[in-house]
Amino acid sequence: MASRFAKTLTSTAAAAVSLTLLAAPAASAQAPAPAPAQDGASPILIGHRGAAGTAPENTVAAFKDGRKSGADFFEIDVQLSSDGVPFLFHDDTPARTTNVEDVFPDRATDPITSFTWAELQQLDTGSYFDDQFVGERIPHLDDAAKVATTKTGVYIEIKSPVNSAGVEQLVADELRTDKTWQRLVAADKVQVLGFDEGSNRTFAELAPEIELQQLAGVVPGPAVLASWATFADSVGTNYRVLTPQNVSDVKAAGLVLGVYTVNSPEAVQTSTDFPIQNARYLKGAPVFPGSGVEIVDSVNNPAGDDVQPETGEHVLLRNTSTSTIDVSGYLLRDAANNILTVGDGYVLAAGAELRVYTGPGTNSPEAYYNGGTTSLLNNGGESLGLWTPEDKLQDVFAN
Repeated sequence: MASRFAKTLTSTAAAAVSLTLLAAPAASAQAPAPAPAQDGASPILIGHRGAAGTAPENTVAAFKDGRKSGADFFEIDVQLSSDGVPFLFHDDTPARTTNVEDVFPDRATDPITSFTWAELQQLDTGSYFDDQFVGERIPHLDDAAKVATTKTGVYIEIKSPVNSAGVEQLVADELRTDKTWQRLVAADKVQVLGFDEGSNRTFAELAPEIELQQLAGVVPGPAVLASWATFADSVGTNYRVLTPQNVSDVKAAGLVLGVYTVNSPEAVQTSTDFPIQNARYLKGAPVFPGSGVEIVDSVNNPAGDDVQPETGEHVLLRNTSTSTIDVSGYLLRDAANNILTVGDGYVLAAGAELRVYTGPGTNSPEAYYNGGTTSLLNNGGESLGLWTPEDKLQDVFAN
């Protein structure tokens, strides 16, 4: 299936990924401009779940942040309510990102697709992220099209299609008949993607004119890639496990290679929770001008238990400025909205470092312990944002 997208980028984007993403360094407050992709191709920047690092995921606020960044696309997750309305939400249940326990106390672990559209509209999906987003509601599919432009388009992920029977037909019909979506499709600013191969094959038959990406945790072998090339235009995978052989195999199959979710500006090539900051990086501008405090490292999997006293998992901060900075109340937030805090009284001199632990221990000028009993940092690789108590983003990091 040789799409316009594939014809343009197959020979360049895949090669650029192999050079840019492997062994990426940590984020820097004054990052140098990235090297251009091979053959003059520019990286494609995609705001993950809108801009999930700076606003509550899959909300209109996040879509607007994605658009504000100048990203090429922002990504959304579509599911169907129990009465057949396409809504935008990532998880299979409402517990993590809504106030469902307040509104429907007995339904926190029910499938999100078991709620009617009217019930979904009773849920607040912004307050979990920050008080400034109180009142954000679960959007309709068409809300994304209203925010998108012919410069910043939309990646539509069909989420858990087994729970949303007929979602492929509904999305295909909406893209074909809704005038707002038609404008974006005509500008080549819509792509559909998903992990479910059967669902992707169904969508490809219904709407062969729409760009389609097969997602996979790891890139399969040549035989599977050849099969995917009969219905898909590209393959999206986790950049942390990507190998040069994967890149070669995808290119040989005639497919484009995309990666997710790249939250360190130096590693950026495609999908990110922080499109505003990564867009600055791609333009060669300072990512966090004047912030002074960086995330130097995230020790996700120390020897022994992750939350053992004194020496468990932790994040390392450093004051890279020439001035003293009070980091009391700073927050470290990961992609799943797990939060580590810095306690009161922590003032870092120029060049000083602070280890912020998940588990228990004895606080000192060089270490603060959150006293948690459960591991928060992902052993397979973590993505983090550092925020001030005033909700100003200071740095991002991924390993």
